[in-house]
Parts: sequence; C-alpha cells; structure tokens
Amino acid sequence: MTEHFEAVARFDAAIANAKDADTAFAALQALVQATVGAKLFTYMTVDMEAEVARRAYTSDPENYPTSGTKPIRYDAWFDIVHKQRQYFVANTIADIAKVFPDYGLINSLGCQSVVNMPVVLGGELVGTVNMLDVDGYYAPERVRTIRELIAVPAKLAAVVAR
Repeated sequence: MTEHFEAVARFDAAIANAKDADTAFAALQALVQATVGAKLFTYMTVDMEAEVARRAYTSDPENYPTSGTKPIRYDAWFDIVHKQRQYFVANTIADIAKVFPDYGLINSLGCQSVVNMPVVLGGELVGTVNMLDVDGYYAPERVRTIRELIAVPAKLAAVVAR
C-alpha cells in the first residue's frame, strides 16, 4: 500500500476539488492507471427502474462514447455483478465474448481481459468501474490491488458525480 501512497494522495487532492462527474471519474482513472493499469477505462451508471445502463465516463470517447443508454441484459454477468455484487473478471477474449456482444471491438483495441467492479451505495448498485487490458492482465494480485485501492475511491467518485 505504501508503494501507492503518492497515487492515492494525488487522487485525494483531485477528488477534493472535483465538482462534476468528468472530473471525479478522471481522478479515479488516474488512480487506476497509477496503481493497476488499464488500456480502456469506463464508468457505467445503472438505472434499474428504467432497466438501462449509461456510460458516464470513458477513456476512449471515439470507440466508447458517453452518449446514449443500453438495455440491462439479464445474463451470467448480471448475476455476478448486480445480484451477487461481485467483481466480474475475464482474462481471455473468449471469456469476454461469452458476456459482451462487442467483444470484437474490445479485441481490436488490444484488450482481452476485463474487471468490472460494482459500485454500491446505500445498498444499491449505482454503477460499475470497467477496466480492460491485454490478455491475462487481471491476475489475482491485480484484482487484489483493485479491491484494496480502488473500491473506496470509486464510491467517492460516484458520490461526487451524483
């Protein structure tokens, strides 16, 4: 944890001054980049009443813009992330293809592994932090770092973004 002290301190300073979603999630992305790494970073909000998800932040607006919504799909990924409130981790494009219909685009961006981290506030899943990188990237030690260093800051960024 002490090896990431400066990254956490930079996040703390940035989030203290954040007044909108873009600034809050940019601070979170910087923390992720400095501690775990991600070729693609997004934050999706969830509206279960309307049964839609919306990309609220993206590191790649050309391929993954923030405009529009997409319907919630009730599948194995939904069970893991929404119902069980667990991280979804896939370390091959074959495993990503099982749950994400846009796996071809994901692969074309050089991403073959993913971690989707649920963000829960007040007992409600409000969004997911999505980190993607090369094949096999999110090994157990990186996922542990995400749990230890990113989970609480992600909640804080989500609060600021609201």
